[in-house]
Amino acid sequence: MPIAQNPLSVEVTLPREDVALLTVEGYLDVDTATELQAHLANQLHHGRRHFLLDLSGVPFMDSSGMNIILRVYQEVRDRPGSVHIIGPTPAVRRILDLTGVSITVPVSETVDEALALVDRQPETAEEAPGEQEG
Repeated sequence: MPIAQNPLSVEVTLPREDVALLTVEGYLDVDTATELQAHLANQLHHGRRHFLLDLSGVPFMDSSGMNIILRVYQEVRDRPGSVHIIGPTPAVRRILDLTGVSITVPVSETVDEALALVDRQPETAEEAPGEQEG
């Protein structure tokens, strides 16, 4: 029985110092999810705070893929950072919508849209507008 019958390809590029773009191609399932998890862990280790996950080349994703997305989302919330899904295929988008993941993790059509959302992120979680002593 072959392992990873549908191999996953993950290409990592850095559009900015603290932003990692992971372009994922192939089936994101129980057999391949650990590969994506390893790339995300590596980028976290190198101090990236924002993760753009281009899923336009993923025809199928199961709960293993969703769990990894939610795990990295939890991990970066306190940095503060963000996770963005880019261009999911209709089948993947349906899973994201049905499970509510698309409510938690923003979905964009392009890398530029996702980068614009990153730019709107507050720099630190502690700074809230209007909470200055006066």
